[in-house]
Amino acid sequence: MDPNLEDQPIAVARANISKLHNAVQLLRRVYFLTSRGTREAAVVPVELGELIQEVGGVDAATAILKTHLAAE
Repeated sequence: MDPNLEDQPIAVARANISKLHNAVQLLRRVYFLTSRGTREAAVVPVELGELIQEVGGVDAATAILKTHLAAE
């Protein structure tokens, strides 16, 4: 696993789950798990996951962020 690459193939991430976990937790990195080069999921720091839940889930968080970005 190359911790400098934000896209990580699922098989590589699975084989290096401890390294992935450490990079997310300690380095505050976001990684995208890919299958055949397509992003399928993201691994994010727990605080971000909890905020997403707090605002009502992924769809609500996406709407909030899009509104915020449009206002800039």
